[in-house]
Amino acid sequence: MAKNRKNQSAAIRFYPALKALFLCLLIAGLALGYVWQKSQIYQLGRQITACESRLIQIRDENQKLSDQLAVLRSPVMLDQRVRELKLGLVPAQPMQICQLVEPPPNGNSRRLFAARRNGEVTQ
Repeated sequence: MAKNRKNQSAAIRFYPALKALFLCLLIAGLALGYVWQKSQIYQLGRQITACESRLIQIRDENQKLSDQLAVLRSPVMLDQRVRELKLGLVPAQPMQICQLVEPPPNGNSRRLFAARRNGEVTQ
């Protein structure tokens, strides 16, 4: 005998509807997650591009500054600045140059250097 629909419980009748609703919510959630993920990828790509362009700009500026420093440290430029500022600096005379001999590297090198302790020099 066929069962009568009136005798079926309400849970059995709404089970297919709940199943369809759950499936729709799952698909909608997955779609929203996909769209959010794609927007995050796009935003991160833009941030990476901005950071790379800033890095190139900083490297160029660093190169320009290092070139400028090399020019300012050159002997010709230093002589020119000394003359401009009238400092009266001249090259050292051979009598003013004192050359120091570096001790040979060996295990006893600690004894070759003096140390100060409480104002007195010790070996």
